[in-house]
Amino acid sequence: MTTTSSTARTPMRTSRRRARGRQRWIGWAFVGPFMAVFALVLVAPVVYSIGLSLFREQLVGGTAFVGLENYGTALADPKFWEALGRVVLFLVVQVPIMLGIALVASLAIDSARLFASSFFRISIFLPYAVPAVVATLMWGFMYGTRFGLIGNLNDAFGIELPAPLSGSWVLASIGNIVTWEFVGYNMLIFYAALRVIPTDLYEAAALDGAGAFRIIRNIKIPAIRGAIVIAGIFSVIGSFQLFNEPNILKSIAPNAISTYFTPNMYAYNLSFSGQQFNYSAAIAIIMGLVTAVIAYVVQLSGSRKEAVR
Repeated sequence: MTTTSSTARTPMRTSRRRARGRQRWIGWAFVGPFMAVFALVLVAPVVYSIGLSLFREQLVGGTAFVGLENYGTALADPKFWEALGRVVLFLVVQVPIMLGIALVASLAIDSARLFASSFFRISIFLPYAVPAVVATLMWGFMYGTRFGLIGNLNDAFGIELPAPLSGSWVLASIGNIVTWEFVGYNMLIFYAALRVIPTDLYEAAALDGAGAFRIIRNIKIPAIRGAIVIAGIFSVIGSFQLFNEPNILKSIAPNAISTYFTPNMYAYNLSFSGQQFNYSAAIAIIMGLVTAVIAYVVQLSGSRKEAVR
């Protein structure tokens, strides 16, 4: 009897192993296309860039392996540090303002006290649908002191408003464009998170005598802290990738925006104008590492606050 039962179990075990093997292959069949695209468009370019950054084109001898020398040159480059400091300043000032406006807008729409809330939700989100090139050209025209809105206001009222694309104002002007573009996107993230909060919490708080501002402070904002962290991470990454707006405005204000205004612009101009592909790749890798570290710090800080709460 024992021999018969063990013999009967063997085909069952074999069939189970086959079923598990099929399940594994089915899983890989679904994941495989994504992994192939991921490796092709992300992993391969990064590996190629790292390899490119380890070499240098020389007038005598051609391409030579220099190891980490390009990275050392980048870390000692004052233009790189100036560009990096500019985007850090942009990040510190613009991101809190943008996320604050988006948070206020989402809370106002979620409060059910705002008249025509659907209209305001679409209106705030609509700038995100405008391509960055179009938005920058549109704002660049309005910033013009001779042909744009600022110039028209100066002529109409006989005043001299500061030029938004001058050296001291250009970073704030770019921040205004980016804020206009992405407030709606972040507002939608916050609003979606607010809609998930159970309404029972609001009713219980109202029965306890909590007002609207206390509900916002003690229920809504803590409940969407995860969404705020996500929006913060996206904004940090976007700030370090700042390229479209200053690169387009450079043709309008060449004296205010240099070729190394941001690290991405510096790497782009080194590569496509200066033909310094190896050095450009080193700067790109450094910026990727800086962005990853700061985004991780933002995520870690948000996770700790969530754990404390």
